[in-house]
Amino acid sequence: MIRIGFAAGRGGPGDRLRFWALFAAAAALAVVALAAVTAAATYDGREARNQARGPLITERPQEAVALWREAFDAVGEVPHTVVYLHPLSPGAEPPPGLSRWPAPGEVMLSPELLREGEQEGIAGRYGRHAGTIGAAGLVSPSERLAYVAPARAPGAGEREDWRQVRGFGQAYPMGEVLHERPLSHVLLTLGALTGVPALALLVVAARVGSRTRDRRSSLLQALGGTWRHRALVNLGEAALPAAAGTVSAVLPMLAILPADVRIPPTGYLLDSGDLRAAWPMALAALLLSFAVTLGVVVLLHRVERDGTATRPRSFSSRIPRWRLAGCGAGAVVVALSQYLRGTPGLVAFITGTVAMWALLPSVAAVAARRLGGALAERGFRTGRPGQLIGGRWTVAHPGVVVRLALAMVIGIGLVCQLQVWNSRLGEKAAAARASEARVGDTVLSVRSRDITPTVVDELSHALPVGSHVLVLTTDADQRGALLQGSCRALRSLGLGCPAAPEQAGGDDPRVTEIRLWHGPALRAQVAPSALRLDRLHSSLIVTSEGPGRRAEVERAAYALVPAVNVETPVETWLVGAAGKARLNNWLLLFGSLGLGLLLLAGSLSAAAEFTRVRHVLAPLAVLTGSHAIHRSVAWWHLTVPLLVSAAVAATVSAWHSVFFIAVVQEGSFSWGMLAAATGGCALLAAVVGVLGGRTAIHAAQQWRPAAD
Repeated sequence: MIRIGFAAGRGGPGDRLRFWALFAAAAALAVVALAAVTAAATYDGREARNQARGPLITERPQEAVALWREAFDAVGEVPHTVVYLHPLSPGAEPPPGLSRWPAPGEVMLSPELLREGEQEGIAGRYGRHAGTIGAAGLVSPSERLAYVAPARAPGAGEREDWRQVRGFGQAYPMGEVLHERPLSHVLLTLGALTGVPALALLVVAARVGSRTRDRRSSLLQALGGTWRHRALVNLGEAALPAAAGTVSAVLPMLAILPADVRIPPTGYLLDSGDLRAAWPMALAALLLSFAVTLGVVVLLHRVERDGTATRPRSFSSRIPRWRLAGCGAGAVVVALSQYLRGTPGLVAFITGTVAMWALLPSVAAVAARRLGGALAERGFRTGRPGQLIGGRWTVAHPGVVVRLALAMVIGIGLVCQLQVWNSRLGEKAAAARASEARVGDTVLSVRSRDITPTVVDELSHALPVGSHVLVLTTDADQRGALLQGSCRALRSLGLGCPAAPEQAGGDDPRVTEIRLWHGPALRAQVAPSALRLDRLHSSLIVTSEGPGRRAEVERAAYALVPAVNVETPVETWLVGAAGKARLNNWLLLFGSLGLGLLLLAGSLSAAAEFTRVRHVLAPLAVLTGSHAIHRSVAWWHLTVPLLVSAAVAATVSAWHSVFFIAVVQEGSFSWGMLAAATGGCALLAAVVGVLGGRTAIHAAQQWRPAAD
């Protein structure tokens, strides 16, 4: 039976298309499986390294080998962790990734932080650069992390902000781990945006040239063959292309094993060591994907189980009702997800989305089938043979519409979802971006609980020429933020020198931005004495006459106070927006791959349909004496049902996107994007009809009667 199937795969019409369709589907499914393995292996490696480097906090001074303190900073709107270390026992083992404890005033940076922060002078921001952090101390090669030894030992009054460490070896939230998404979220996103399109491609590939195989299955059953015999024949036919496609998926995996590879457009560096350690899991994933490919091929070629009928019952004959019920159930789950908050709501939304979009083409096929009946009836009444034939063909073969509509239906959904995700920046982030464009780094906020009047005085003298230090208190007396400074500093902002707090006017853009982000009731006052800060409600404001002074201000501040925070007034919003943009890059990666697979599925399905249509329509030229019948049938059988499918997809996409916004409570929906995507699908439907008619005309010109 397997040999018969292998021979059948090389002797029927459209075998070349069938081979490459199964090859592409098997390769796509194997790539998705390997991507899931890569994600799992990466998370395992990250967890192991984070477990090894985390500090063991102790309350017993006699056990402590070092003091530990954390702070946060950003380079290019990407945050990173700064760990301050003060060894109490220099002979103790330093944190993993460090060959020695940094000496006072030294800093050790991760390679990625050193590379990305070169333009911002990161090497000298915290002290003297003394080396890089090894791979054992980083959860990933792309992690941004700094270990800093303060120039002077923390005093007795400062130790309350430091933790005592007796060693290293427990999971601890720092660095990339603080912003890490659960593995389940990654796998769900990969499955929804890439896995479902890969399965759609597999379904299309399994049904390419299905008419010939359905007739063969009918013949086998008529000869007494059972489902096992038919399964063996189908396995023999599909084994070679499926095996070749599965093996080809190993090539990109082999390419990233020798060295760390950066994934575009995310910028994330994959640890090649994690992937090399996961080869048993990768092998199992390849075998599983190969088995799934063959299983789908076998399950999609069935005939009547009772053995009393010889006609094959394929998907083109009847659409199972469970598909329609499953699509409705998925829509209900999506609707109910808005009432669940947090992870349960997200899981419910993604699960309902996968079910709804995977089965939505069947709903479109039912609608097209009913439309086909109406078209056939109208064509019969009006005497239009093209409409009559096209309508009846749609009624008889709704599975054709499903395969052709699959790409555009899920494609519209993917495009709309990516647009909604990319819109989730919020009004505050947009305002922060505009503020940065107006004033840049001419206004900086300097925060730390350790800033004393002496530190303020030293910082004032260490700043570059043209920079001034002021104090901003946001909760002075509940009447508005209060800006205090020397008379010279206030006049540099176009303000007067009031002895008592008064409304801060003027049109200096720096004052305008401070009012924008700290309240319109901003007041100004000359500092009555040395500048003092409220530890809870005050921060230093450093103003400069021109941009480009931030690196100098940071060096001066970090040299005086460890764990100080230097940022623009809008940096928190910009960092948050950048974090969402990085998440959107992952969605763009998975979504683009999925959309490419859907387009490939649509192309293969269209090619298979052209192969079938041209042979069936060819004899009509003899009966009608005109080629117009070919164009008319292709229009009513292919274009019109696809237009219906595009309309259904557009309606469901709009509803689905609005519900997604309700679940996450953020983002906006672009009706223009939906109109553009729907218009593109409508154009594709028209092109499919035109090409179907042309190929049928070409086949008709070469057709000769045969004794079949």
